Amino acid sequence: MALSIFPSWIGGYEIKQHITNPNIDVGDYSYYSGYYHQHHFEDQCVHYLLGDKVSNEAWQSGIFGEVDKLIIGRFCSIASGVVIMMAGNQGHRHDWISSFPFDFTEFGDGVKSGFERAGNTVIGNDVWLGAECVIMPGVKVGDGAVIGTRAVVTKDVEPYAVVVGNPGRCVKKRFPPQHVKQLLEMKWWDWPLPQLKAAMTIMCSADIDSLYGYYQTMDSPSVDE
Repeated sequence: MALSIFPSWIGGYEIKQHITNPNIDVGDYSYYSGYYHQHHFEDQCVHYLLGDKVSNEAWQSGIFGEVDKLIIGRFCSIASGVVIMMAGNQGHRHDWISSFPFDFTEFGDGVKSGFERAGNTVIGNDVWLGAECVIMPGVKVGDGAVIGTRAVVTKDVEPYAVVVGNPGRCVKKRFPPQHVKQLLEMKWWDWPLPQLKAAMTIMCSADIDSLYGYYQTMDSPSVDE
């Protein structure tokens, strides 16, 4: 019996250690917990992105020019079966008479490409993507957001929003506006590791004011290169 990629639902792996597609950029510590689907993040979660092992030769040829990229920040938690849709509209134009992507080799020179890019899909820092949620092409998910299980996210998500349902809707913010403002100013995910470790007692609490007080005492509060 083959060894499971994810031997337990309680664990996962750091995504950046397993990425091969040059069009995926993932920050430190962000992890994927894929026990219930048993495929690597890149294979299970990222759909229709040029540069994978199947499309790499075509992408390297340059015939597609620039392609949309997937950019994921630091300290993100990604649950089993998340789907991140890429490749814009994948050539299907619902505003045309037919949404079918006709092949010019069969249907002639009158065929036009229906492909439209959506722009990079960006998942911010400290984002939690719940099991089997779907992120549509070109969506920007703000820092600190939480996307609920099986939510379908079709538009940009504000920082620290909690989004659920299909289509995804914001049901609340995780913290009051003044605390969101402080968190976005602090950008704790960019702190040097020793300073972040020293703040763990506060990080593992809801005391944002204390974290902000600690931040104001730091020598270089937003530098981690």
